[in-house]
Amino acid sequence: MNRREIVLAPIVHVLGARPNFVKAAPVIGALSAAGAEQAVVHTGQHYDARMSEIFFDELGLPEPDVNLGVGSGTHAEQTAALMIGLEKEFTSRSPVLVIVYGDVNSTIAAALVAAKLHIPVAHVEAGLRSFDMTMPEEVNR
Repeated sequence: MNRREIVLAPIVHVLGARPNFVKAAPVIGALSAAGAEQAVVHTGQHYDARMSEIFFDELGLPEPDVNLGVGSGTHAEQTAALMIGLEKEFTSRSPVLVIVYGDVNSTIAAALVAAKLHIPVAHVEAGLRSFDMTMPEEVNR
């Protein structure tokens, strides 16, 4: 595989919650400008229009290629549903790279599934650690 094939191979962005959308917008834009083939998988972890759709509109994010619609549930239920849906997506799309954002359940599920399928993972993060283990995001880190 030559360098051009690597750049143009499918890259899958996994987005699930408001902080993910903000972090993903410039990355997706830069890769688009470079001509990369990309797909956006919205997990549906945040599904309210004010927590999801508005960010796609305001940040100029492309419409998701798929929305898994996982919604709410216990952390175990949500993470399990995410892993099942993401495994199907990754298997059918055969990405060369999965990009995850932040530290929400969508992030940990996507990283774990990609790792088990031997797909490289890139992680984009910003922010401070709280070290408060009652916060799900801190546990995911």
